Amino acid sequence: MMFRTVESKLLNKPVPAPVQTEFAQHEFERLHRFCLMIFAAGAGIWLVFDLLLSFTGARGFTVNSTLNLALLSALTVAVAFVRRAQQFQVISFAFVAAFCVSARLVLDRTPDATRPIWSMLVAASVLFCASSLPLSNRAFFGVVALAWVLLFPAMTVQDLLELKGILILCYTLYFTGITVYTFVRLRRAKLQNFVMAKTLLQQAYVDALTEIPNRRAFMLNVGNLVPRATEEQDHYLAMVDVDDFKKVNDRYGHDIGDEVLKHVAAGIKLVMGDCQYARLGGEEFGIYLKGMTRAEVEIRIGLLCRSIRDAASEPPVTISIGVTHLVSGDTLTKALIKADEALYDSKRTGKDKYTFHQEPCQPEGSP
Repeated sequence: MMFRTVESKLLNKPVPAPVQTEFAQHEFERLHRFCLMIFAAGAGIWLVFDLLLSFTGARGFTVNSTLNLALLSALTVAVAFVRRAQQFQVISFAFVAAFCVSARLVLDRTPDATRPIWSMLVAASVLFCASSLPLSNRAFFGVVALAWVLLFPAMTVQDLLELKGILILCYTLYFTGITVYTFVRLRRAKLQNFVMAKTLLQQAYVDALTEIPNRRAFMLNVGNLVPRATEEQDHYLAMVDVDDFKKVNDRYGHDIGDEVLKHVAAGIKLVMGDCQYARLGGEEFGIYLKGMTRAEVEIRIGLLCRSIRDAASEPPVTISIGVTHLVSGDTLTKALIKADEALYDSKRTGKDKYTFHQEPCQPEGSP
């Protein structure tokens, strides 16, 4: 019941243009190899078609055939290097244009009696292959129009009134209609699935209140980084806690408490934008600093303390931070425990400061 409610709400909302662009790029990246295979198959089909009709007509493989094959092959190779969906749309249109023009040149050399049949087969093949590609609606409609303009058999009004012409016209309308309808419906279904998946992933891995990653996302992302932490490449884990947060809730109410959490999250996002960070739960946040020296970490952590303290807010907000240096053999769980112990030391010795774990010989920093 809950799934259907969420699904219905999402499907009734218009999809923003940026999300549609993101979907198009995702679909192209996911089907990139398949697109390359379709282009290669298209070039191969054209070669067989040209050879079949050319040698049947005793004309052989001409210079134009060689040039057309080279152009189709070049466009196929170009697909292997394309990384943007918009560029792929252009190449797809160019490939269809080259395929149809070269096919038309071959068809013009075939007998009049068989030409309409060959034209229909080639056009239908083009539309079927195009319908399997990650094209936009506009690009696909352009391909459909281009295919029929270039490949539809040359027929007079009298031809269209005869049985053969009526059958060809009906087949054209039927095949085009069912192909376009299927393409549009499937593409819409894929877009809706993408929106659903994106929304559910955001709900699963993004904290709804602060709009930054949540504990689940942090454990997943940082969990993949911790095993690679070594003494040669410094990794640090920091835990952040809002000072006297319970008193804020008790005195000002939970709405103000929520604003305090948003304020702290915004500061972390601003200062630690190039790091992994998340709201771990309650008033605690986690930050993973990779590839920084201790001095660089101190500067960054000190800046975070000052930015939270100095930013205008009511009530005033300060934070305490515990930091630990990861060494080989540390797990994320161990690192969180050490950072939490350092955080406790910051709380115990005055708050509004940061403390490094188990480094008594090093002077503890204060912003």
